[in-house]
Amino acid sequence: MLRINFVNEFDDRDGMYLPTIEKVLKQAYKTLRTHGRKVISVILVGDAEIQKINNEYRKIDRVTDVISFDNQDGGIELGDVFIAVPRAREQAGTYGHSFERELGFLAVHGYLHCSGYDHMTPQDETTMFALQEEILQACGLRRT
Repeated sequence: MLRINFVNEFDDRDGMYLPTIEKVLKQAYKTLRTHGRKVISVILVGDAEIQKINNEYRKIDRVTDVISFDNQDGGIELGDVFIAVPRAREQAGTYGHSFERELGFLAVHGYLHCSGYDHMTPQDETTMFALQEEILQACGLRRT
């Protein structure tokens, strides 16, 4: 079973974001054949906050779309996923697909990082991105 701790530090429209995030994360849990109780935290933030986090933890002083921190101990807590809502909206327009698809992409991208996946090598990138697409398509979040 997957439990999602959802924190919206960006605005007061909590109900707008949660269904998409919940759908893709539960599908990721199922696709990865995760067993047992797991918890992941998703924190929605604005551009200034994610830039601050990016600078503090990655020493990159610019806005990004998603940052994840995995728990690395293999326990119940998978980690934290920070998503910049304004950046997600901007990228949805740039890529020509829905905001829900972009939000789902960023949530599953962070989930996979918290589950040990990365895209530092071409082989790892192929594996991770194929999983992302499989999960998003299973949720009906296709590119348009």
